[in-house]
Amino acid sequence: MSGLSSYSYTTIKQAILDYTEVDSNVFTTTILDGFIMAAEHRINLDLPMDADRFVDQGTMATDVNNIRVPAGTLFVRGVEVFNATNSTEQGTYLERRDQTFLSEYVGRLTGPEGSTASGADVTGKPKYYSMFGGATGLTDTTSGSIYLAPTPDANYVFRIYYNKMPTGLGSGSDGNSHTYISNYFPQGLLYACLVEAYGFLKGPTDMLTLYDGKYKSELQKFAAMQIGRRRRDDYTDGTIRIPIESPPQ
Repeated sequence: MSGLSSYSYTTIKQAILDYTEVDSNVFTTTILDGFIMAAEHRINLDLPMDADRFVDQGTMATDVNNIRVPAGTLFVRGVEVFNATNSTEQGTYLERRDQTFLSEYVGRLTGPEGSTASGADVTGKPKYYSMFGGATGLTDTTSGSIYLAPTPDANYVFRIYYNKMPTGLGSGSDGNSHTYISNYFPQGLLYACLVEAYGFLKGPTDMLTLYDGKYKSELQKFAAMQIGRRRRDDYTDGTIRIPIESPPQ
């Protein structure tokens, strides 16, 4: 059996049944959906897709030390802060630290940053951030928060750069629908699904090990392809196509 150049929800389900030689009485639609979802989640964590990069812009509230992670965030790549009035000037990127660091930082100072005068909090233009609650890839109210230090002393404009959990293949979708992963990383998706399937069967580990190795091999190749795309584009990169005559000596 050879892999397809891309998979839809219908064809990836059939491929799992064909490769494992297990019928749909054992691998029900619900179980197959679980394999596909687990495989997609593994891929998104192992190699976040460039196609799933997003940026959100907002304004910090004065004296509020946290901002909400955008809905559906898989993980945050960075947080950029600008002047309080606009984002046209060059911003500064906050340093990511753990929550303990922020607590200790705030505990050392009170009042305006750098001052030992009494005050409710350390205020100023934020320099650090930490994740609290994590990025779950779920809704806006459960996707976690970003805590800031110092606490903003003005309504600073900010941008959050993040990867969003993409829409996956699933029984609720059109059977012919495709995703970025199923189009551009089809064999990796198949092998990741087969790892889940053979793990479910709890049989000999040789097949699980085989497909896990195949998945990792496909992952390395796809990662190299993504890196190559970041370094060039189709219009400005490559060798000169029009001969250029050297000036006479």
